[in-house]
Amino acid sequence: MRQMLSAIHSGRWCQALLTAAVCILSCGHLCIGEAGDIVAPGASVELVFDGGAVLTEGVAAGHDGLMYFSDITFSHQTTDDNGVFEAGHIWKYDPATGKTSIFRSPSGMSNGLKFDANGNLLAAEGADYGGRRITRTDMKTGKSYVIAGLYEGRPFNSCNDITIDEKGRIYFSDPRYLGHEPIDQPVMAVYRIDPDGTIERIITDAGKPNGVCVSPDQKTLYVVSNDNGNSGIGRIPEDTPAHKGRMALLAYDLSAGGTARFRSVLADYAPQDGPDGLVVDAAGNLYVAVRDETRAGIVVYSPAGEELEYIETELPTNVGFGRGSESKTLYITAGKSLFRVRLNQEGYQLPAK
Repeated sequence: MRQMLSAIHSGRWCQALLTAAVCILSCGHLCIGEAGDIVAPGASVELVFDGGAVLTEGVAAGHDGLMYFSDITFSHQTTDDNGVFEAGHIWKYDPATGKTSIFRSPSGMSNGLKFDANGNLLAAEGADYGGRRITRTDMKTGKSYVIAGLYEGRPFNSCNDITIDEKGRIYFSDPRYLGHEPIDQPVMAVYRIDPDGTIERIITDAGKPNGVCVSPDQKTLYVVSNDNGNSGIGRIPEDTPAHKGRMALLAYDLSAGGTARFRSVLADYAPQDGPDGLVVDAAGNLYVAVRDETRAGIVVYSPAGEELEYIETELPTNVGFGRGSESKTLYITAGKSLFRVRLNQEGYQLPAK
């Protein structure tokens, strides 16, 4: 894996791809460094799915024991000669059988996924021909409901990630990374949806908010800022100069009433790229998908921001713990793939109702 990353950093793409292929085909996993207190002894990052279209995201454990994840099909990368492109998918992976299949397509260009306490699937649908909304799917009936479609009468920018507190309040980020649609909101923000359907904009000072996560004690809302300096991936040449903004992991005090106030910067990644998604374990430690090309992987932090572990991977997008017998398994989305690694720590999940 380190050989592959070194090759990527130096521009030797063919060598990088060959190294990755040899590693996966010969040992069935991507190797990581020595395990510490977080990673289980002898564990490695195992590839379990590699059939995505463009970018896997938002992995989350269903109450049925399956792992669900988004497959974001960037229109500028999947369009064929006739102008037809894939419309976004949600996959489901069965840890018991190792099989992966489509749960829903089109997905509304879903990104972050979460399951509420009742086992319903919440999806943050983005732009680029997506829904730009938050939907809830009743997993018993299959029916879906729009629970946040407009704010102040205008569409969201591009709903990105979701977290839920134990009072049933939903928090989601709304940046814009790609898509042809107008940007209708005046700021890239974090919003809260109350159980009665009320929507409030609660964070406006996070830069370009991406991953969001409520701590197990319900007192902190963690927010990732990943400000890449543009709102149109694929619409401008890759070598176009851009002024990147805040790349950081932020902590906000979360009040009993659901309001948030900035507390501290837990990690500052500038001038490198910052993280994407994150989750927490039952002890409150953070598992952050860091997209710093010089040190890509999952970084585990204490609630105070102390680095506890580093798990080397290809550029990751998101993370999610399994349930039940898989509660100590961390799933990782990266590229077109889904990976997993066994840990010593149990993931935090909302108490089921």
